[in-house]
Amino acid sequence: MSKPLIGISTYLEPSVRWGVWDLPAALLPAGYHRLVQQAGALATLLPPDAPAAAEAVVSRLDGLVIAGGPDVEPARYGAERHPRTGPPHAARDAWESALIEAALAAGAPLLGVCRGMQLLNVVLGGTLVQHLPDEVGHGGHCGPPGTFARHTVKPVPGTLLAAAAPEEASVSTYHHQAVDRLGAGLVPSAYAEDGTVEALELPTADAFTLAVQWHPEAGQDLRVTRAFTAAAAARRQSR
Repeated sequence: MSKPLIGISTYLEPSVRWGVWDLPAALLPAGYHRLVQQAGALATLLPPDAPAAAEAVVSRLDGLVIAGGPDVEPARYGAERHPRTGPPHAARDAWESALIEAALAAGAPLLGVCRGMQLLNVVLGGTLVQHLPDEVGHGGHCGPPGTFARHTVKPVPGTLLAAAAPEEASVSTYHHQAVDRLGAGLVPSAYAEDGTVEALELPTADAFTLAVQWHPEAGQDLRVTRAFTAAAAARRQSR
């Protein structure tokens, strides 16, 4: 059986320098595609597109990863902007939301990472804590700019996450926002020691739907990614 094909969302930066060039570019940290490849799948990068293209894109994939990135626009979940919330990225919000909706509709395995988890929650009608230090203080959720912190996460027994990674583990983390009210059908599958939701899953879905607040690509953490790619391989075989 050929390897499953995993699409990973990327983001557009208006000005990126390399060599003699300074041009707009679609970017993704290399840890994402390397992790997918190490887990036994083929990786393809999904540049931003019109939301109407999402269904056609997902139909060609065996699985979808929504990558980490900037804050989700608060208007998407009916909230006023917090002073510490980052600038809006309307085009990315719209494109990745459409990808999530298309994956859920198609029964495609879906893995959200950090922002990807937050956006999954918002797509399904949930809300976000816009500045986590207001709730839990300045703990281990975010290091200095450009530096991952580490903290412990505890899986919830009986969940999809616990089946893939049953033990407490120290994970790479960089976020100042978090899940507040859960989206429809979502259940927490891991918590930080301070009670912050660190993973969500959709047990009512026909396919593997899991999202984590931490960054497995930063620590080369294959536990969740292997379970996700196994689900993508099973979908490929069934198709």
